[in-house]
Amino acid sequence: MLPGGMVRTSTFALNDATLPYIAALADKGWKLALADDKRLRDGLNVQDGAITRPAVGAGGPWPEPQDCGAGARCLKANVVS
Repeated sequence: MLPGGMVRTSTFALNDATLPYIAALADKGWKLALADDKRLRDGLNVQDGAITRPAVGAGGPWPEPQDCGAGARCLKANVVS
């Protein structure tokens, strides 16, 4: 059984780890925040219907990656709504 104190401590640790990213997104907007921080960019999986991380699209019926600008490779997915 997990003691209650550890749950509270882990919540504070998660908050401390994520708050700078949340603040950057809130202050700068997502485009500028991602442009300024490689760690945030690395967390972007889908943008404008394009899968930006090949590992995310692995195993799916996606076409080959295409150049999507700024040296990035994207997999363009068919979006069904």
